[in-house]
Amino acid sequence: MLPLPFLFSVPHHYIAPCNSHTETNGGTVLFAVELEHISKTFPGGVQANKDITLRIEKGEVHGLLGENGAGKSTLMNILYGLLSYDEGRIVVNGEEVAPKSPEHMIERGVGMVHQHFKLIPPLTVTENIMMGSEPREHERNTSARLVVGILALFSIILFYHNLGIVGGTVATIALTLLIMLAFHAYDLLTKLCTRLWEMSEQRTGLSSSIIGALASMVGAMRYAVINLQPMSFSQAEAKIRRIAEENGLNINPRAKVADISVGLQQRVEIIKALYREAEILILDEPTSVLTPQEVDELFVTLDRFKETGKTIILITHKLREPMALCNRISVLRDGVLVGTVNRDETSAEDLAQMMVGRPVVFEVEKGPPSMGDVMLKVEDLYVDDVRGLPAIKGVSLEVRAGEIYGIAGVEGNGQTELVEAITGLTRPQSGTIIVNGEDITREGPRKVKEAGVAHIPEDRHKRGLILPFTIEENLVLGAHYRAPFAKGILLNLNVIKSHAQKLVSEFSIKVPRVDVPASNLSGGNQQKVVVARELSTKPRVVVAAQPTRGLDVGATEYIHNVLVRMRDRGVAVLLVSAELDEIRSLSDRIGIIFNGQIVAERDPEVATPQELGLLMAGHFGNQTQEADIA
Repeated sequence: MLPLPFLFSVPHHYIAPCNSHTETNGGTVLFAVELEHISKTFPGGVQANKDITLRIEKGEVHGLLGENGAGKSTLMNILYGLLSYDEGRIVVNGEEVAPKSPEHMIERGVGMVHQHFKLIPPLTVTENIMMGSEPREHERNTSARLVVGILALFSIILFYHNLGIVGGTVATIALTLLIMLAFHAYDLLTKLCTRLWEMSEQRTGLSSSIIGALASMVGAMRYAVINLQPMSFSQAEAKIRRIAEENGLNINPRAKVADISVGLQQRVEIIKALYREAEILILDEPTSVLTPQEVDELFVTLDRFKETGKTIILITHKLREPMALCNRISVLRDGVLVGTVNRDETSAEDLAQMMVGRPVVFEVEKGPPSMGDVMLKVEDLYVDDVRGLPAIKGVSLEVRAGEIYGIAGVEGNGQTELVEAITGLTRPQSGTIIVNGEDITREGPRKVKEAGVAHIPEDRHKRGLILPFTIEENLVLGAHYRAPFAKGILLNLNVIKSHAQKLVSEFSIKVPRVDVPASNLSGGNQQKVVVARELSTKPRVVVAAQPTRGLDVGATEYIHNVLVRMRDRGVAVLLVSAELDEIRSLSDRIGIIFNGQIVAERDPEVATPQELGLLMAGHFGNQTQEADIA
């Protein structure tokens, strides 16, 4: 019987797992990481990793590729000490270890840059990097820890009190006592302050006392940074400058993290790992929030790391990155290691087939658009974000029947607020939104849907589905109150079931039955449920926000084909995506959004990724901007 990996149509250059070292013509290959027979099952019986044996060579860039949910991040979180494992053995640089915590693995030279950065916005670059560095035994400062605890106690209680959170005081006293007693006072304080900062960012009209409480928290953290570290602030800053210069990571150590771009924040995370002497660096989806220029800069940095002998593990579900960077690439599918291949002996097509188990078509096949009348018209739109700050500033655009209008931009430049205003989830401050000649500017989601607008939201869990509801229930959301799904105040369950079964078949949704909860489905099939529901209403306008976020290449291919099919049927499609390749391949026209404004329009057949990337990053002249907007 063939081993399991060969049951998945693996390319002929599959490399079987090897021994603790490999003899080659050039000598012995040394391994930085050896994972042997690793298995992990989560509560509820979901097995994320199944008997995985994987070896990472010293000094290589190793790609860990797979669909979302394939087990990539779980495996690396086990290596980094964030998750426990059920079975197996882990060896790092020849030493067997049982990872207990990130701190434990940092001591052994393993660092990790997470997809969602672990930074404190109001602190400087230097303060963020110093945070959590372990003090030497003789420099532990009991009085400093006590002051930090008292400041934290005062500020956290005040913060929670002003937010009116029930039971907050008791909980925060307990947490603060832990801070005062714990050796890593600053590490716990980091987590607390991060959470409070996020809460403050999500609320409007914060009182001066709440702002004061948050300021006290920041002050406590700064006191901890300065007084609980193994070196002086100036020494740390000098070390950071040296690391940045040696690795081409230009950054101002005194800048506040809140004031720097996402790309620079990623540099801070990388420098933080290098500051702790990491020789093995794990990067989790590192390009997901970067412009094309920032991606290129990251690639240069990783090449430099490789030259200095560092070992890089790149977690990704994209194909461009491993083909551009990696020496070897390992593919996971359904928690199983399908195989490991040499980059020079494989192709994107082979990798995609290993990921999903079938051939994948990469080129989006679409003919020239047959544009009709303007179906969506946005004029001089202004929208505030949840904090009451301007997010959309005078946006005007038109989308015609039979075209896909793509909006390209780095996330956080107003895309969410624009989509929510068009779909009735947010009321704009001023401006107009017209759909097929009807003004829907002040209408809610139900009226907007009745006007012919379908919405594929950027967060399918928050806006697209009710996860505990069944698939059939989710497939009629928004239309459940109308015939034929309802008779007066009663639902017509037979019609709903029949409708659901029809859509499941039409949109190739893989489900055991339509009466199971949506939470049981994979991310790709959950997205298909949202798409099926929205497009079954025969809309005039489709607003698709990040429609392939978190999807594997197979599901992405399917969603792309559906959007092109809708466009060819005469539907106006507004596509908002952080994936520049997706925007370029699907769109008939591209609008670039920066700082809440459409700063330029481009023809995707002519515009280069470099040009679009510069516009996305805000590099444009007034003359060009005015001409493009006009």
